[in-house]
Amino acid sequence: MSGSSARPGMLRRARTAVASATAFTAAAVGLWTGLGGTSAHAASAVPTPDHVIVVVFENHAYSQVIGSSSAPYINSLVSGGANLTQMYAETHPSQPNYFALFSGSTQGITDDSCYTPGFSSAANLASEQLAAGRTWASYNETLPSQGSTTCSSGNYARKHNPWFGFSNVPTSTAKTFAQFPTDYSTLPQLSFVTPNLCSDMHDCSVSTGDTWLKNNLGAYATWAKTHNSLLVVTMDEDNRLAGNRIPTVLYGQPVTAGSSSATTYDHYDLLRTLEDGQGLTAHAGNAASSSDITGIWTS
Repeated sequence: MSGSSARPGMLRRARTAVASATAFTAAAVGLWTGLGGTSAHAASAVPTPDHVIVVVFENHAYSQVIGSSSAPYINSLVSGGANLTQMYAETHPSQPNYFALFSGSTQGITDDSCYTPGFSSAANLASEQLAAGRTWASYNETLPSQGSTTCSSGNYARKHNPWFGFSNVPTSTAKTFAQFPTDYSTLPQLSFVTPNLCSDMHDCSVSTGDTWLKNNLGAYATWAKTHNSLLVVTMDEDNRLAGNRIPTVLYGQPVTAGSSSATTYDHYDLLRTLEDGQGLTAHAGNAASSSDITGIWTS
């Protein structure tokens, strides 16, 4: 792994030590509260949105998107939401990063080859969500049919859909994008939306992906602002020229408009934040030693 990939890992280990000290402090505060004291930090650091959508775009560095005239819609989300200015992917090429975000581990995946469906039974975001009695789905542009495990079809590529790698995630939860609801209140509590190879900026331009996001999820983003819901827009990896620093924007009612964080985060931290935002007690893989994204929430 390159030095740029190791950097978030080293910081994550340092944050684990800090978290241990914080836990001790929290226990002391709890004891004080039990003895009649009060605590201003009783609430969780991560809010609990009613609905969360995560969208992953492809192969562009932070500076290619944030502040770029090619991405006016994403930059409008920055203005009205939160910008993570030091967000990093784990490695190259693309596919291992998707597994990292979804399961806290690359699961031994090192390239973009078509893996055997259901090869792993490891814990992951969807299996944890379903085990907790909560709702989950993915919406996949150009997927031939609901639950299809085909490797590729036209502009569709399964390498961007890690959920098919897990035996504990029903393939039926992988839906076509045509099944994405127009009544957003019927969305699962947590879902991923996967654009196809053109819409995700892999084969087409940043402008193409930006327009796709506005046209297909802009109405949801507007709705999320008044319905305690959240949109997360991130990238799988950079263009191999920027130390794997990637754009990540969070937008919705729980997010402080115009906020930003210069804390170094990676996909494992984002996974941990998604788990905690769903009230999950389990943490998959490296998410167990990662940190929640903080400093951007309204409460």
